[in-house]
Amino acid sequence: MRFEFATAGRILFGSGVLKEIGPIAADLGRRALVVIGRTTVRAAPLLDLLAETEITWVTFSVDGEPTVETAYQGTRLARQEACDLIIGFGGGSPLDTGKAIAALLTNGDDPLDFLEVIGRGKPLIQPSAPYIAIPTTAGTGAEVTRNAVLASPEHRVKVSLRSPHMLPRLALVDPELTRSMPPAVTASTGLDALTQLIEPYLSRRANPIIDAICWEGMRRAARSLRRAYHNGDDIQAREDMALASLLGGLALANAGLGAVHGFAGPFGGMFRAPHGAVCACLLPHVMAINVKALSDREPDNDMLRRYDKVAQILTGNSKATAEEGVAWVGELGQELQIPKLGSYEFTPSDFSIMIEKARVASSMQANPITLTTEEMQEVLSLAL
Repeated sequence: MRFEFATAGRILFGSGVLKEIGPIAADLGRRALVVIGRTTVRAAPLLDLLAETEITWVTFSVDGEPTVETAYQGTRLARQEACDLIIGFGGGSPLDTGKAIAALLTNGDDPLDFLEVIGRGKPLIQPSAPYIAIPTTAGTGAEVTRNAVLASPEHRVKVSLRSPHMLPRLALVDPELTRSMPPAVTASTGLDALTQLIEPYLSRRANPIIDAICWEGMRRAARSLRRAYHNGDDIQAREDMALASLLGGLALANAGLGAVHGFAGPFGGMFRAPHGAVCACLLPHVMAINVKALSDREPDNDMLRRYDKVAQILTGNSKATAEEGVAWVGELGQELQIPKLGSYEFTPSDFSIMIEKARVASSMQANPITLTTEEMQEVLSLAL
């Protein structure tokens, strides 16, 4: 057995821990680029806390999912403003953007020098500028991952800037920051978090540390996602989901993902669709096809026992089968009103190019079984 486990330099978790940010940030820099979502309203408490410790700041807004150009413009702003600290505050988009800016600030402005697939793929040699990741959603786990996902509209793909140097110095996870998420965002991000616990556990690169992380994360998501969706002020449910998201990030960063993300990456590059919602739609169908493929072609594969374990954790029934786990996830998606892929103007005419791109996606390589073209078509048909 051989495996590696790497994560953020420090993780600070708990309701109210945002209040501790000032002295921590002051130890890392004096002028911060704060990467946020569309407006500064939600980030106002953070900005006030920074000002109290005499950290000056400038904000950089990310509207929607980040592109290669977003990372380039953010890096230019950080350099122009002489920023020596980057803080990402928001959902996965601001967190990934901040991660990319911190890396580019010390390695060179042009993301294409370092991007996979569409770029020159050069390694990031220098450690990133000090970076603090503060999530305000419970889904991506981006606060503890070593990559930043960027869209390239001209290529109609999403690609990653990736390096161990990109792990944040600090991941600060305050569940109180997630209370204002509306139900639809709670649903899509929460199911993304659940996906990022199920797929690493079923990954070809899973290991005993990942198993323990995923068990605990799945247990918390199973008991609390519905509660958080129906009552956003249920702080215990919000805490469970924030921790589930964090655990999912730890798991995916060290064991990889699977076919859900293998499809979701190319889909996000081709269609304007929220990543979490796409994953949420695909999850039960990928699970169903994986179980069928394993049962038909590799009936002795230990992954079938692992699918049973997933079902037992999710349902709370120690005798549940893989098929019952699939049904549980499908029913959850219906209750949380997850849209189908067709709502993003995806049609059967797109299947061929989607499958072509998904087949070579890095996440697809960790799927518990290699899916045939026919099986991939069936997944997309069911999700349509």
